[in-house]
Formats: sequence, C-alpha cells, structure tokens
Amino acid sequence: MVLGKKSLKKFIACAMSLSLIASLVGCEGKGSGGTSGTIKIGFVAPLTGSNSSFGQSGQKALKLLEEQTNSAGGVNGQKVQIISVDDEGKPASAVSGGQKLINSDKVTAIIGPVTSTCANALAPICQQHNVPMITGSGTNISITKAGDCIYRTCFIDPFQGKVMAKFAADDLKAKTAAILYNNGDDYSKGLAEAFKSSFTGAIVDTETYNTGDKDFNAQLTKIAPHKPDVLFLPDYYSVVAIIMKEARTVGIKSIFLGGDGFDSPELFSIGGDAVNGAYFSNHYSSDDTSKEVVQFVKSYKEKYNSTPDALAALNYDAGKVLLDCIKNAKSTDANTIKSALKSYGGTVVCGHIKFDSNRNAVKSAVIIKTKDGKETFYKKFAD
Repeated sequence: MVLGKKSLKKFIACAMSLSLIASLVGCEGKGSGGTSGTIKIGFVAPLTGSNSSFGQSGQKALKLLEEQTNSAGGVNGQKVQIISVDDEGKPASAVSGGQKLINSDKVTAIIGPVTSTCANALAPICQQHNVPMITGSGTNISITKAGDCIYRTCFIDPFQGKVMAKFAADDLKAKTAAILYNNGDDYSKGLAEAFKSSFTGAIVDTETYNTGDKDFNAQLTKIAPHKPDVLFLPDYYSVVAIIMKEARTVGIKSIFLGGDGFDSPELFSIGGDAVNGAYFSNHYSSDDTSKEVVQFVKSYKEKYNSTPDALAALNYDAGKVLLDCIKNAKSTDANTIKSALKSYGGTVVCGHIKFDSNRNAVKSAVIIKTKDGKETFYKKFAD
C-alpha cells in the first residue's frame, strides 16, 4: 500500500504515540510493583572459601524467606527470586559478582555482601548504579559511607564496645575494668576505644599486643595486681581463649567480656573451663524466647534439620526488611525503595530495627553468657 504525504505523517505520528504508550506501560510494570513479572534480588556472599559457612548460612535463610514469601502470594502480587553469587570472600569477586547481578540479571536490589571487606568493595558500585544494597552482617563503620543506596541491618563495631561498657556497669555492677586488645586490628581497636570512652567506672589498666602474638603473660602480669572487676578482651575466639587461660594461670579472677568475635564453638575447645562465666555481645541467640526468634528457629529447623546461627538470622533480616520496604512502597523503583528504607521501623528476628541518618541499624544487642561449655542467651540489651 502506498501512502500520501499527509497519510504518511499521520501514520508515523500514530506509531510514535503507540510506541511511547507501550514504553510507559512497560516501565510501569517493572518499576511500580505491578501484578506481573518477578522481583529479582541479588545475594553476594562467600559460598566457597575459608568463610563459606557464613555465606551458606545466609543463603539457606534467604531461600527459606523466598519460599515463605512466595507461598504467601509474593510481594504486591509478584513472585520473588533471590539470585546468589559467590564472592569467595574476595573483594574483586564481590565486585564482579555484583556487576553481573546489576547488569545481566537486572536485580532490584542486593543483599550483602556478608563480610565487611567485600561490602566495602561493592558498595560504591551499587551507589554508582543506584541499586539499593543492604548488608546483614558487614559491621565495619565505613560501609554505609559510600552513599544513600547503602544500608545495613546489623549494628556497627563501636556499638558493641559501648553496650558492653554499660552492661558491665549496670548489670554486673563493675567499678573497675582493664582492657587488653590487639593494637594492629581495627575491629579490636574500635571496640576497645568505645568501651574505654563509655565505661562509667575506672579503667585501671590498658595493655596491647600485636597480631600473631601467642604469649600474653607480660601484659596479664601487669594487669593482675589491679584486680579489675572485669577484663575486656575485644578480639576473636582463637586469641581470647588463649588469653583467658593465661589470665587464670596468673591469678586474674575478673569476669571476661568481649564482642561478637567470641562466637564460636572453638572458644570452648581452645579455652576449656577458663572461658566459662564470660559475657559477650552478639546479634542474635537461638535461645531467645521472643516470638520472632522462636518462629524463625522452628521454620529453619523444619527445612534444614539444624539450628540457625547468627549469620542465618542476620541475612534473613536483611531480606525481610528489603521485601517489607518494597511491599510498603508498592514499587521496585530504587528511589522509592530508598525512601521506604529511610523511614523503616519494624521488628525482625534480631530485634527492632530503624535506621539512623547514616543508614546504620539502630537496634538492641544480645548478651551471651558462656556456661558449662556452651553459649547461653542472657538478655537483650538496648543502647
């Protein structure tokens, strides 16, 4: 068929109008949480490598959340698909995996990375592409500084030091404290500084050691004469277990305190009876009797026949907060999700969460007591 000039112009105008309408409809279906399609969420974690247990726990928990959500009808009528990538615990792999999720899989948002180093590496990429990222377990204070796309649902490292200082004074009635920390580790230093600045009693001695040290007798011998009520040991289980044994050997009878680095069965196998009676801050305890924890543990055990650890709970919470915000916003648009996150306030497995101006979670910590060779839930402790 041959068209005249006027008819041709009308045809082209009509075609352009139809094309514009089609594109707008397409954008509406993708960006506003319409009733068709699938909401794709990325998960970046070490599924292999030395920290693979962290990633595998988080992946299991998010698979449970995906099934629960879709069985209940999805989010705003859309099914949820969580796509996992293995960062091997390496920053470069976290970046490449995140780029795949953003550019190829076209995810709405990313949960993770699980470790702080990888989270710090991927955060600027998500910020550049305006893709919301929520880490459930990256505690390093720098992560959320990448920009307004980056959130975390766990507390930051300095918060633990402050919580343990208040716990020592308020609950244990400690009047004096000593601190022994790793001067070459940011985690250890940050906790030590926060404890020292927050403790309302007297800091009778502060000693340091270096990464890789195996003998702490010299430092402990200096601390012993002060007879502190509590001895704060902000480091990981493999180190603090040795310190506790040596402390008892030189006659120190103080109550040992620490952060989430204590959280491992190896604490007991290395430290033996010396670690009993210690207290440390953590994000979660499977022994917590809150209805959220009880239901999560029950559902997780039914699916996997095992008790969920803190990494499972933390990543489940990150996913739950994200999906709640998408549901409340009735949209998968990045800016709308960010707005919903900014005003979020709700109770998940690890407690009530809201976000401060730096997009860090404001929440309670869990205090764990070591007793009879195992970790036991002691109490929740708010800031």
